[in-house]
Amino acid sequence: MNADSEGADYENPEEVEEKTRLINQVLELQHTLEDLSSRVDAVKEENLKLKSENQVLGQYIENLMSASSVFQTTDSKSKRK
Repeated sequence: MNADSEGADYENPEEVEEKTRLINQVLELQHTLEDLSSRVDAVKEENLKLKSENQVLGQYIENLMSASSVFQTTDSKSKRK
């Protein structure tokens, strides 16, 4: 028989409790990592959406500015008062 299988039969309760605690901690950390990964994906998606909206708004503002005489450049400074 193998020494590992013999040892597994005679583990003391403290070792079993410690292994169980570590397994539970690893599982909890895996779930936390999955949650964080999902959150990162959601934030990336939201970021792309906002970038796209900002580009549309920027183009809209540029179009408004170019259509408005207030933002047009003047040839001489004498027109200002």
